[in-house]
Amino acid sequence: MLLGSQLRRLREARGITREAAGYSIRASESKISRMELGRVSFKTRDVEDLLTLYGITDEMERTSLLSLAREANVAGWWHSYSDVLPTWFPTYVGLEGAASLIRAYEVQFVHGLLQTEAYARAVVRRGMKGASEADVERRVALRLERQKYLVAENAPEFHIVLDEAALRRPYGDREVMRGQLQHLIDISERSNVRLQIMPFSFGGHSGESGAFTILSFPESDLSDVVYLEQLTSALYLDKREDVAQYEKAIKELQQDSPGPDESRDLLRGLLQLS
Repeated sequence: MLLGSQLRRLREARGITREAAGYSIRASESKISRMELGRVSFKTRDVEDLLTLYGITDEMERTSLLSLAREANVAGWWHSYSDVLPTWFPTYVGLEGAASLIRAYEVQFVHGLLQTEAYARAVVRRGMKGASEADVERRVALRLERQKYLVAENAPEFHIVLDEAALRRPYGDREVMRGQLQHLIDISERSNVRLQIMPFSFGGHSGESGAFTILSFPESDLSDVVYLEQLTSALYLDKREDVAQYEKAIKELQQDSPGPDESRDLLRGLLQLS
């Protein structure tokens, strides 16, 4: 995505159309569009030809961008789990790992970054009916690996609004749910985690369209991306007007939900009742 955005900036600065750029590398206009959105891999020769077309002759700048192209083609750690993942999900894992700010709303279950191992196993078993125990364990292992982002040295800011429904809907037995509630209380104390609960008592709210995640990146060239998971696919929205609607929704959810301290008290209350 970073390389694609820089190539787009260079192309636009020279007033070159996508069609002309595609012609220069024996490709279509749509391929240039996909390259600039970071949706396809990059051939070094194509990047070299585009840089020449865009008038980039400085050797240091060319070397930097070509190095970025090589990095972009290196498979992430999550690709070793591709056999148990839906085809659309590796893209999300890569974006999640690159984000500096993750904002999300969940209503069906606890967000994957906050699930305990036992709760994750119950969720995966429910979602992968008929899967082998080995495949279930590999999916759980991936989820636990993703969670390392939250405690890493350069951990992202994670702002999550959980609907009360996600906390009252049991996955696993009583002990699994108690462990999950306690984990939420504990992890909500982390400085990079802002956890809020949207209570039933509030009534209707701006999360009416369902769960969503907004990913923001440290590079100024990269636009925010909204991730929407569906039953058989996922949507990645990055148009400014689309992102703005979801940013409005998450801001309203944060404003309407009790703050982190009050939400922690709600979690303690649920734990006592469980």
